[in-house]
Amino acid sequence: MFRSLNFSAGPSALPMDVLLQVRDEFFDFAGTGMSVLEISHRSRPFMDFAQRTEDALRRALAVPPSYRILLLQGGSYMQFFQVPMNLLHSKKAADYIHTGLWSGQAIKAARQYGEIRIVASSEENGFDRVPDIEEFNINPDAAYLHYTENETAQGVQFASPPRSAIPLVCDACSSLLSKPLDIQAHGLVYASAQKNMGAAGVTVVVVDPDLLDTPLEGTPDLLDYAVQAQKSSLLNTPATFSWYVLGLTVDWLNRSGGIDVVHEINKKKAGLLYEIIDESNGFYINRVLPDYRSINNVPFTIANKDLEHDFVEQAERNGLNGLKGHSSTGGLRASIYNAVSLAAVEVLADFMREFQRTRG
Repeated sequence: MFRSLNFSAGPSALPMDVLLQVRDEFFDFAGTGMSVLEISHRSRPFMDFAQRTEDALRRALAVPPSYRILLLQGGSYMQFFQVPMNLLHSKKAADYIHTGLWSGQAIKAARQYGEIRIVASSEENGFDRVPDIEEFNINPDAAYLHYTENETAQGVQFASPPRSAIPLVCDACSSLLSKPLDIQAHGLVYASAQKNMGAAGVTVVVVDPDLLDTPLEGTPDLLDYAVQAQKSSLLNTPATFSWYVLGLTVDWLNRSGGIDVVHEINKKKAGLLYEIIDESNGFYINRVLPDYRSINNVPFTIANKDLEHDFVEQAERNGLNGLKGHSSTGGLRASIYNAVSLAAVEVLADFMREFQRTRG
């Protein structure tokens, strides 16, 4: 069976072990004689699987026992609205760090609900870094400080969470489970699944119960974190298949050695591509300063931009897909999430070398 190598920013590659397990269980989930697509989300087999999925996430992420794990819908884009709807209830103001496209989208959404301050931004530098974040500049009366851990379009990533005396909220959509993250340092972490955790349709929210309070007036129950926590994320019919694939993917990660092991592999994958870019004598260009380069998304351009379309076409003919850059930035991009193997990245590296040799 021919399998393309998937370097898309999402939906992304899934582990072959997970795909094979989905295939083998497709007509008979947990001995029910039914597909997981057909079974009731309130049936005992699914409820048991849901609990195992939460337990696996807790183990993988080292989630403190008191924190709640919610499995919601709507992706990160819904969280851009849901976070301020739930957390601005008493203070009406929040601080945000602006590092690229997706933090910008989060800021735009939050401004519909309260006073939003940008306390640090790298926009004037073309989003080539994480900006310096002065703790004294953070408003002590703000409800929370929000940051985007990894910017998929610009390829900028935080080396460590910012320090904050107020609750820290992290958009970890493209990096959760790919590197260690101190959950206890955060009040809330959210991530949609279709990057490192499975199939599109389910969003993981890990939240300190101290933040589960009355949301802004008019917030529907479906978007109320406290209600969802009370209902174990089953207020309405969830995206059961996506939940199922998430569970299988987290199990695969834990069997593979956990986040620390996967993180080392991810660094090797990213390092290989950045080495080719840096040693290409300007043929390939990555504009992010080395200390802030993402291990999840490697954006780059070709000095002769006329060659970029040809690069994508030739790559696809060679079974390398998803390498076109985000529409907001253009250029090229390799997204190398957990399920993209080191061997797959080595194939891409060889292709990049050969493309430069023949076109440089």
